[in-house]
Amino acid sequence: MDSSSVELPGSEVESIVFENGTLTIRFSRAIIIKTMSGSDERTRWWQAGALVYEGAELETDIPVCPCICEGGDVGENVYTYRDMVPIPLNSQGRARCDLKFDKSDERLQAWAGGVRLVMDDRPRYIEHIRNSD
Repeated sequence: MDSSSVELPGSEVESIVFENGTLTIRFSRAIIIKTMSGSDERTRWWQAGALVYEGAELETDIPVCPCICEGGDVGENVYTYRDMVPIPLNSQGRARCDLKFDKSDERLQAWAGGVRLVMDDRPRYIEHIRNSD
Protein backbone atom coordinates (compact mmCIF):
# COMPACT_ATOMS: atom_id res chain seq x y z
CA MET A 1 0.00 0.00 0.00
CA ASP A 2 1.32 3.46 -0.87
CA SER A 3 1.59 5.93 2.00
CA SER A 4 2.23 9.64 2.44
CA SER A 5 2.99 11.73 5.50
CA VAL A 6 3.96 15.28 6.37
CA GLU A 7 7.48 15.37 7.76
CA LEU A 8 7.28 18.06 10.46
CA PRO A 9 11.01 18.88 10.83
CA GLY A 10 11.82 21.41 8.11
CA SER A 11 8.21 22.20 7.23
CA GLU A 12 7.65 25.96 6.88
CA VAL A 13 4.88 27.48 8.99
CA GLU A 14 3.32 30.62 7.52
CA SER A 15 0.95 31.41 10.40
CA ILE A 16 -0.63 30.06 13.57
CA VAL A 17 -4.08 31.41 14.40
CA PHE A 18 -6.32 30.68 17.38
CA GLU A 19 -9.87 31.94 16.87
CA ASN A 20 -13.20 30.85 18.36
CA GLY A 21 -11.72 27.61 19.71
CA THR A 22 -10.07 26.66 16.41
CA LEU A 23 -6.28 26.41 16.21
CA THR A 24 -4.98 26.55 12.64
CA ILE A 25 -1.31 25.86 11.86
CA ARG A 26 -0.85 27.01 8.25
CA PHE A 27 2.05 25.46 6.31
CA SER A 28 3.35 27.43 3.33
CA ARG A 29 5.60 24.47 2.53
CA ALA A 30 4.88 21.19 4.29
CA ILE A 31 7.43 18.49 3.47
CA ILE A 32 5.74 15.29 2.30
CA ILE A 33 7.37 11.86 2.15
CA LYS A 34 5.75 9.33 -0.19
CA THR A 35 6.49 5.61 0.00
CA MET A 36 5.42 3.06 -2.61
CA SER A 37 4.56 -0.46 -1.53
CA GLY A 38 7.21 -3.01 -2.46
CA SER A 39 9.93 -0.36 -2.74
CA ASP A 40 12.66 0.70 -0.32
CA GLU A 41 12.94 4.05 -2.08
CA ARG A 42 10.90 7.13 -1.24
CA THR A 43 10.22 10.55 -2.72
CA ARG A 44 10.14 14.02 -1.12
CA TRP A 45 7.52 16.60 -2.11
CA TRP A 46 6.18 19.89 -0.76
CA GLN A 47 2.63 21.21 -0.53
CA ALA A 48 0.75 24.01 1.24
CA GLY A 49 -1.87 23.09 3.79
CA ALA A 50 -3.09 23.41 7.37
CA LEU A 51 -3.32 21.35 10.53
CA VAL A 52 -6.65 22.32 12.13
CA TYR A 53 -7.60 21.60 15.74
CA GLU A 54 -11.31 22.07 16.65
CA GLY A 55 -12.47 22.78 20.20
CA ALA A 56 -8.90 23.70 21.11
CA GLU A 57 -7.48 25.00 24.38
CA LEU A 58 -4.01 26.56 24.26
CA GLU A 59 -1.46 25.74 26.95
CA THR A 60 1.27 28.06 25.62
CA ASP A 61 1.55 31.31 23.71
CA ILE A 62 1.54 31.19 19.91
CA PRO A 63 5.08 31.42 18.49
CA VAL A 64 6.00 34.25 16.14
CA CYS A 65 5.57 33.30 12.47
CA PRO A 66 6.76 32.67 9.85
CA CYS A 67 8.89 29.95 11.36
CA ILE A 68 10.28 26.47 10.70
CA CYS A 69 8.86 23.48 12.55
CA GLU A 70 11.55 21.38 14.20
CA GLY A 71 9.22 18.51 15.03
CA GLY A 72 7.12 17.37 17.92
CA ASP A 73 4.02 15.33 18.61
CA VAL A 74 0.59 15.31 17.00
CA GLY A 75 -1.80 13.15 18.99
CA GLU A 76 -5.19 11.80 18.06
CA ASN A 77 -7.04 9.58 20.51
CA VAL A 78 -4.63 6.76 21.47
CA TYR A 79 -2.10 7.49 18.68
CA THR A 80 0.88 9.83 18.90
CA TYR A 81 2.69 10.77 15.69
CA ARG A 82 6.23 11.94 16.42
CA ASP A 83 7.74 14.35 13.87
CA MET A 84 5.11 13.41 11.26
CA VAL A 85 1.43 13.63 10.35
CA PRO A 86 -0.21 10.86 8.30
CA ILE A 87 -2.06 11.79 5.11
CA PRO A 88 -5.03 11.72 5.35
CA LEU A 89 -5.80 12.77 8.93
CA ASN A 90 -9.35 13.55 10.08
CA SER A 91 -10.13 12.52 13.64
CA GLN A 92 -12.73 13.33 16.27
CA GLY A 93 -11.88 12.77 19.92
CA ARG A 94 -9.02 13.88 22.13
CA ALA A 95 -6.29 15.55 20.07
CA ARG A 96 -2.92 16.93 21.16
CA CYS A 97 -0.44 19.41 19.69
CA ASP A 98 3.12 19.74 21.00
CA LEU A 99 5.36 21.29 18.34
CA LYS A 100 8.81 22.92 18.51
CA PHE A 101 9.99 25.76 16.28
CA ASP A 102 13.20 27.42 15.04
CA LYS A 103 15.97 25.97 17.20
CA SER A 104 14.52 27.52 20.35
CA ASP A 105 12.71 26.30 23.43
CA GLU A 106 9.50 27.84 22.09
CA ARG A 107 6.70 25.25 21.78
CA LEU A 108 3.08 25.27 20.73
CA GLN A 109 1.03 23.09 23.07
CA ALA A 110 -2.73 22.57 22.97
CA TRP A 111 -5.51 20.04 23.56
CA ALA A 112 -8.55 19.78 21.29
CA GLY A 113 -11.68 17.83 20.49
CA GLY A 114 -10.56 16.87 17.00
CA VAL A 115 -7.82 17.35 14.41
CA ARG A 116 -7.68 17.30 10.63
CA LEU A 117 -5.08 17.91 7.96
CA VAL A 118 -6.25 19.99 5.01
CA MET A 119 -3.88 20.09 2.02
CA ASP A 120 -4.17 22.71 -0.75
CA ASP A 121 -3.68 22.35 -4.48
CA ARG A 122 -1.32 19.48 -5.34
CA PRO A 123 2.08 18.27 -4.11
CA ARG A 124 5.22 19.40 -5.95
CA TYR A 125 8.18 17.08 -6.45
CA ILE A 126 11.52 17.85 -4.74
CA GLU A 127 13.67 14.72 -4.95
CA HIS A 128 14.01 10.95 -4.96
CA ILE A 129 15.35 9.48 -1.70
CA ARG A 130 17.51 6.39 -2.13
CA ASN A 131 18.59 4.27 0.80
CA SER A 132 22.36 4.27 1.21
CA ASP A 133 24.18 0.95 1.46
